[in-house]
Amino acid sequence: DPSYDCKGSKQERNRLSVCNKICYAIGGAPYQITGCALGFFLQIYLLDVAQLDPFYASIILFVGRAWDAITDPTVGFLVSRSPWTRFGRMLPWILISTPLAVLAYFLIWYVPPFEDGKVLWYLFFYCIFQTLQTCFHVPYSALTMFISSEQKERDSATAYRMTVEVLGTVLGTAVQGQIVGMANAPCLPGPGDLVADLKSVKQTKVAYMIASGVICLIYFLCAIVVFFGVREQKEPMGFFQGIKLVMGHGPYAKLVMVFLFTSLAFMLLEGNFALFCSSTLGFRNDFQNILLVIMLSATLAIPFWQWFLTRFGKKTAVYVGTLSVVPFMILVVCLKSNLIVTYIVSFAAGVGLATAFLLPWSMLPDVVDDFQVQNPDSTGHEALFYSFYVFFTKFASGVSLGISTLSLDFAGYISRGCTQPEAVDLTLKLLVSAAPVALIIIGLTILYSYPINEERRQGNRKLLQELRDNEADSETDSTELANIV
Repeated sequence: DPSYDCKGSKQERNRLSVCNKICYAIGGAPYQITGCALGFFLQIYLLDVAQLDPFYASIILFVGRAWDAITDPTVGFLVSRSPWTRFGRMLPWILISTPLAVLAYFLIWYVPPFEDGKVLWYLFFYCIFQTLQTCFHVPYSALTMFISSEQKERDSATAYRMTVEVLGTVLGTAVQGQIVGMANAPCLPGPGDLVADLKSVKQTKVAYMIASGVICLIYFLCAIVVFFGVREQKEPMGFFQGIKLVMGHGPYAKLVMVFLFTSLAFMLLEGNFALFCSSTLGFRNDFQNILLVIMLSATLAIPFWQWFLTRFGKKTAVYVGTLSVVPFMILVVCLKSNLIVTYIVSFAAGVGLATAFLLPWSMLPDVVDDFQVQNPDSTGHEALFYSFYVFFTKFASGVSLGISTLSLDFAGYISRGCTQPEAVDLTLKLLVSAAPVALIIIGLTILYSYPINEERRQGNRKLLQELRDNEADSETDSTELANIV
């Protein structure tokens, strides 16, 4: 019976089965897997494997992220203007962009056999991949509002999604870190030793390509599951003038600012932690395992934070979860280098890090609902809400990564050096501790004025449910009248 397939029956389209939620959630994995691999390893790959000058590496990281940010509102606008197809409006974007995105991602991790155009090679394929991934992620993010009109169902599906996304970060860290870690290029013991172990360097290049190939396969399979396992409800979509309404919605602007600063903090930590572990702490052969512990801890903590936000509210969860990371950010740079202590601190920090994955995507639907309550005649702007949120966070992350890599250049970073100048160690400590802590404090200060508490959220849910019930009654009356006529 087709009414009981994985995509759900028409009669119960607002109720999502476990199968519905799992198929939807799997679509969040590609963004996190590739994002985690790029975030943790691209900087060190460009510096130590591709052997680019830190200045050029910073340009690639900044321009790539800035370009990625610019594409988000553009794709959001194009998605909102896309015609409805028999597969939906969002799902075709996901399917069509996937093969090209997979190819571009693979070529990011390939060292071309020439030197002069190497910088342009990485910049081009990094920007192309970010564009194609945006064509996947913006429609997928907006799909949250189209799998069900019930807030409870969307929150439950979001919890499934966040669990899969954090599992994706674990998978991305494990695949990239473990495969690359087995063929790690040796450091150069001193400036006088300029002859590298060419065989080991070649093995490291191959390892990066194997890791990227595995991730590409996972990316493709996840896209297929989403396309065939999710049914998109048809809703009227808005157009470009909706941007002014979206950006002028106070709660949305405050929420974006909150997660802009907190996301920046975690992105700085993510982008520089591999270098910090290998260079400052001296754990060159263990940093991939330390990263894996952080992501595994975050995965295990997701169910706890889901319970916590339902019990105490989402706003409280942001405060408690984000602040819980701060002591460990400080400890990791203050304590003497010790591998066991670093593992313990990393595990504890991962528990708080889980909130950075769960809370933004759990709170954005609340803002969209609040907007719909205050603007009942303005519909179809969901893609704009999600795309502009991603735009701001990505643009800021591009700035932070560019500045951090440039800071390492100014500090005198030595590519593949066994030891680094004291200025580099100090810079890395600032990038993984002091700067993130300051950004977190700014973000949580803004959160204080965020107006959507649990009472308002539940009130919005009831108002929207009444509105939908009234619309359903009107449609029923119209149908009965047409039958009588």
